[in-house]
Amino acid sequence: MSTKVAKRILEILYCIGFMAGTFFVTDFILDIAWGINSGTVWLTSIISATIVVGILSVLTAPGAINGLSKFAYKVINRVSRMPARELLGGTIGLILGLLIATLIGSSVSTWKYGSIVVLVFSLFMGYIGLMVGIKKNEELISLFTRKTVSKEKPTKGDFKISCQPKLLDTSVIIDGRIADIYQTGFIDGPLVMPGFILNELKHVADSSDPLKKNRGRRGLDIINKLRKDFEDQIIMVEKDYEDVKEVDVKLIRLAMEMNGAILTNDFNLNKMAQVQNVLVLNINELSNAVKTVVLPGEELVVRILKEGKEAEQGIAYLEDGTMIVVEGGWEFEGVTLTVVVTSVLQTSAGRMIFAKPK
Repeated sequence: MSTKVAKRILEILYCIGFMAGTFFVTDFILDIAWGINSGTVWLTSIISATIVVGILSVLTAPGAINGLSKFAYKVINRVSRMPARELLGGTIGLILGLLIATLIGSSVSTWKYGSIVVLVFSLFMGYIGLMVGIKKNEELISLFTRKTVSKEKPTKGDFKISCQPKLLDTSVIIDGRIADIYQTGFIDGPLVMPGFILNELKHVADSSDPLKKNRGRRGLDIINKLRKDFEDQIIMVEKDYEDVKEVDVKLIRLAMEMNGAILTNDFNLNKMAQVQNVLVLNINELSNAVKTVVLPGEELVVRILKEGKEAEQGIAYLEDGTMIVVEGGWEFEGVTLTVVVTSVLQTSAGRMIFAKPK
């Protein structure tokens, strides 16, 4: 069955459902408010209300079905990321809630509109049972398994599965540092590898430009390393958006649907995602944040590697790559010496330290 046919069937069911609901609601209101349950007035009111609602349902059906489809997709994604214990606990809670609703509702089911009351009460109790079951999953499961509730702390792997997924961007994969950072545990949650990102990497790897080809192959090597070292934490998502050509836009849309964050080094993607209120984790910002902090007056032992752009300046580097500009250091090229920090400048490219020989 094609998607269009399925949508048409859902739209028809949507209209029928609203018209049937209108029939019962109108009958209920006429009976309760005016005591009318038969006759010409009753029939005319029922038919008029049903026709009006039927026309409105036909007009709103396409938009409503699309909205329900998106909502269902989000629910499925959210449920698929839930731990098995929470799913089992929620199921048990839902069943208990429906049982309670059935027991209590049996006393009012003989009323004229008792079936409607029972339906509403069942939905309410089912929802309450589902939420309580998810929150109290271990206690509920222990009632049926006769095991005591575990007091052990969650393992590192269990914690990651329940955390927000992180979507990998092409730039951060080619960069390569994500593998080492994820190894340290500073980034939690599963890593999501979208199919359209993988296709872009393959396209770069097949480029005729040697530089692009090397970058693409490096990215593919990083993916293989991640899949090998963190098999349980890498999620491959084949979803694509045929109506969108830009990969960045696809990534942002997927992040919004999965309620995830984007790992990237791309400045433009960072800004685009922020406009859409999507969380972005920029590896370059992390790198700048963990660089060595020095204050004016501190002493450093450095090796002057080359002359600076300005006269009499010498250039050195810390182990983390931070550049040090040594005033009067040009004559010490190739020499290791002690310098005193005079000032620290934070730029968009990173941190720059100015110093002078001691």
